[in-house]
Amino acid sequence: MPDERRIEIRGGAVTFKLLAGGSGAPLVYFHSYYERSAWSPFLDCLARSFSVYAPSHPGVAGSTGIETLDDLLDLTLAYDELLAALGLERAHLVGHSFGGMAAAEIAAIFPARARSLTLVSPLGLWRDDAPSADILILPADELAAVLWRDPASTVALEWAAGAGGDPDDIAAQVESLQRRSSMAKFVWPIPDKGLRRRAHRIAAPTLLVWGDEDRANPVVYAEEWQRRVKGAALRLLPGGHMVLHEAPESAARAVVEFAGS
Repeated sequence: MPDERRIEIRGGAVTFKLLAGGSGAPLVYFHSYYERSAWSPFLDCLARSFSVYAPSHPGVAGSTGIETLDDLLDLTLAYDELLAALGLERAHLVGHSFGGMAAAEIAAIFPARARSLTLVSPLGLWRDDAPSADILILPADELAAVLWRDPASTVALEWAAGAGGDPDDIAAQVESLQRRSSMAKFVWPIPDKGLRRRAHRIAAPTLLVWGDEDRANPVVYAEEWQRRVKGAALRLLPGGHMVLHEAPESAARAVVEFAGS
């Protein structure tokens, strides 16, 4: 089991709940807001090759202080301060969905922090001809069909059980609201966040991982990232937007092969 830590920055104004496990070169994982657990089989796989650090975004899963953060830039600065507090001068950065957006911002604003960068269906770019699904407002009974390649699979059904779709499950309803409101503070509206103007600053070797049936963030965005990040490689895997949880072994193998090369 991973170790649990709480790391305070800014005099305690922001506290990160962080799980850590494994051994090897440091790797920091930034999660999607739609993950139900802060530690997953994907991270278990990575921990065989890396010392994995998995902080929860402020506002969810025990991390606090979101009300003190102004915007996405402020969150990026907070993560830079977290890495400093952990003594991680450079690390492999891996992020999924919004977490990919956060990892890309760190790599763009603080290029020296990223030893390598793996972005799994990252948010942050926008095309009017291929809009990403608005997963912030989709009701729970429609969200699963957008996030998962097969909403009837065991892993998708287990996820749906805690996704806030049951009106009698008050705890799940509250958590779903917290996750959506936290994500909205930093993401909405994506076209105005400006990552497209900073992506060229990413200097780390970059791997894009995408589910071949991603209905939340179409594969066309992989091509957009490749145009904006010099030398970015692409690995398509069988799966949807939640490919890390549909194919954790394959996704982790892609990261290990890339970051360890």
